[in-house]
Amino acid sequence: MDTSYPREDYLPAPSHKRDPSSTARVSSPPRDHLIWSIFNTIYMNFCCLGFVALAFSVKARDRKVAGDVEAAQRFSSKARCYNALATAGSVVLPLLLIALVITGVLHLSKLAQQSVGFFTYQFSGTDEDNK
Repeated sequence: MDTSYPREDYLPAPSHKRDPSSTARVSSPPRDHLIWSIFNTIYMNFCCLGFVALAFSVKARDRKVAGDVEAAQRFSSKARCYNALATAGSVVLPLLLIALVITGVLHLSKLAQQSVGFFTYQFSGTDEDNK
């Protein structure tokens, strides 16, 4: 029996404490923006951007489930960009169209008032009688 210390066959017991450096790197998984993409696809599919956003959202969700966080982050970023473009296009363009219609109507009403004033001008008979 060998009584020398430390023994070569001695293995230290694993500690149950967590390493703080390994937990500092953990971050939340990227968002896939699937609900926003579905909404844009169904209600506000401006230039098919809602459908493109839906495709990238599904890709982001698939990559997130597969564990590829980096690819999921890229697809999520593209889905967010296309969703923002679809939402902005679907909200801004109708507002711009309404503003153009309102200014057109105001301009036409001003022209109509001037035309009515021009056509209601009556020539007096005295100008022709004096000659």
